[in-house]
Amino acid sequence: MLIIPVKEGENIDRALKRYKRKFDRTKTMKNLRERKNFTKPSVAKRAQKIKASYIQRLRTQEEVG
Repeated sequence: MLIIPVKEGENIDRALKRYKRKFDRTKTMKNLRERKNFTKPSVAKRAQKIKASYIQRLRTQEEVG
């Protein structure tokens, strides 16, 4: 549960903005969507390898390029 202390005389919009920022940083929605369906460990590992190779390719292009 996220707790956002609202300071005395603070604008409610500013407090909402802090709440939304904190909510995004905790990656709550990402975890919920990820848990909706089960992914096999082999599929997750394969996706992680693909992502790592993609990032590596981008970095090498940046060095060369």
